[in-house]
Amino acid sequence: MADAWKKGALVRVNAAAWSGSLEARASAPEAPAYLLEGPAEILAINGDHALLRYRRPVPDVWLRLDQLEGWSGS
Repeated sequence: MADAWKKGALVRVNAAAWSGSLEARASAPEAPAYLLEGPAEILAINGDHALLRYRRPVPDVWLRLDQLEGWSGS
């Protein structure tokens, strides 16, 4: 599904794909809840990465497209 991502899509981070990744190792030992709950909006896509913005006062973050899944609103 990574090929289908477009700017403006709502996503969340797939916990299994994120766990053990370089991004996870560079972060806190436990992922913040908002990261896995979503939604985050894709602001930009550059290669295999997407710039995500959350509806919270947290910084935007670049993550790999293969770590994302669609947000269903539940």
